[in-house]
Amino acid sequence: MMKDAKSFNVTRWTPTSRLILGLIAVLLIALAIAPVVASAGVIDRLTVLFVYILLAAMWNALAGFGGLVSIGQHMFFGLGAYLTIRLANTGLDPFASMALAAALVGMISLAVSYLMLHLKGGEFAIAMWVLAALTHRLVNLDPLIQGETGTSLISLNVYEIGVRRIAIYWAGLTAMTALLAALFLLLRSKTGAAIQAIRDSEEAAASIGVNVLGTKRVLFVLAAVGIGLAGAIWLASAISFQPKTYFSVQWTAYMIFMVLVGGIGTFEGAILGAVLFFLIESWFGDAGVWYLIGLGATALFFSLFFPKGLWGAIERRLPHALLPIGYTLSDFSPQEPHSRTANHQRSR
Repeated sequence: MMKDAKSFNVTRWTPTSRLILGLIAVLLIALAIAPVVASAGVIDRLTVLFVYILLAAMWNALAGFGGLVSIGQHMFFGLGAYLTIRLANTGLDPFASMALAAALVGMISLAVSYLMLHLKGGEFAIAMWVLAALTHRLVNLDPLIQGETGTSLISLNVYEIGVRRIAIYWAGLTAMTALLAALFLLLRSKTGAAIQAIRDSEEAAASIGVNVLGTKRVLFVLAAVGIGLAGAIWLASAISFQPKTYFSVQWTAYMIFMVLVGGIGTFEGAILGAVLFFLIESWFGDAGVWYLIGLGATALFFSLFFPKGLWGAIERRLPHALLPIGYTLSDFSPQEPHSRTANHQRSR
């Protein structure tokens, strides 16, 4: 016999998730004031972490939530850096150039989406990789870049090195926070539900009135803007620009690694995967080829034993999602209408 609809309670925020949200706010405030007390080395490393989180979250949004597996997202990373160089060369402030470069990457991705989003599965993944390689070659033709010799964001030299370091740090923190918040709100909206419906079945989503191409385009452009901004911030931190470095497929490989290890298709998993990758790089990055072997072995281990990533394994043991995107369906006891059972179903 089916239970009466009144026997169920549908919730989204829980006391635990509200507590987590408060802790995140405290953490962000602490990170914002960190330059006052932290050393230059710590500030530089935290900036790197912000970029990694941004890359992981954006690739996870595209592939984990939208089902658009791309192996060419390094195109947008390289374009973010390249356009920053180009804009700064016109005399524009380098930090303004970074923001405008991200906007231009979004416009380029919008144009690209009208071609690429008609492709599916492996065709889409390979086409994005081919487009990234082509973009790399076109950038090499720019006389300002001097081929693979590259150039530098020399306009940053107008800022004293300490001021510059803190400004780049805050730019990274602001970009990470803003884009994660935008992604979180998007996934909790009707568009977010449509995105996940498309991932599960484009035909079924279209049959209930979802604008499949338009919805995928929103996610595609958001991911491109985030990755482009990550490229611009990385350039500001590194100063130098060489196309083969910024348009390297290793950036997409890093994105995939972080998401698969952390937990694809989960908001928290991408962040956890970025933190794990950051720690592995910090501890073993100087090990040369053994570092790369270790990354491969780690990815293989998680693929075999934790197919849903580390966060997937943790989440199964939690009664509620910490950062809920979907809803929790709770079963009320007839005798105690305000008590919940442990049977929860989460929509993601």
